[in-house]
Amino acid sequence: MAAKRSAATKEISPPPAKRLSDKRLRVDARRNRDKLIAVAADAFAKHGVDTSLEDIARRAGVGIGTLYRHFPTREHLVEVVYRREVEQLCAAADDLARDHAPDIALAEWMQRFVGYIATKRGMANSLRILLTTNSELFADTSGMVMGALRSLVEGAKANGSIRGDIDSSDVLHALSGIYAAPDTPDWQERSRRLVSLLMDGLRWGAPKAGRRTRG
Repeated sequence: MAAKRSAATKEISPPPAKRLSDKRLRVDARRNRDKLIAVAADAFAKHGVDTSLEDIARRAGVGIGTLYRHFPTREHLVEVVYRREVEQLCAAADDLARDHAPDIALAEWMQRFVGYIATKRGMANSLRILLTTNSELFADTSGMVMGALRSLVEGAKANGSIRGDIDSSDVLHALSGIYAAPDTPDWQERSRRLVSLLMDGLRWGAPKAGRRTRG
């Protein structure tokens, strides 16, 4: 009887070639999805609300049908891109803190924040729609960004490379003002200069002021 069950199992098991084919399809699908997310983030940052989903699919090297299989609506794509941007920004805080002096890590992270804002501005219309339907998304992500910034600010305060009277929520408030900057062709360049000025202010009067030149 056991032998019969074993034989039956062999009969219904997919052949090895099919199992490998299914695995390859899953890998290809994941690759397509990741490519679409990366291309969409870049497109939103550069072209904002004028970005077409057809153009995103074309630049990712897939058909529009593939895009819609992964992201049924523009808002679905925007949500995934937004989460990815927040996760990468927050992960960068740990990487920068590990590889640089505390004030340099903070300065570099704040410059990356400009790129994050650029992508967020490009998704503004869809994000407003999501705000009415998925408030948890913004509650979760805002807490992540605040936590990443706080760790960098506290690290720089602890080693004396920025002023000790700095509150990380004030720094985030100043950085977030970039979002409202006029949408001119050079707004990112101007925003990066403003971030450098903000960093100079954070260093002013600090015990180690004047010892760093980057940022």
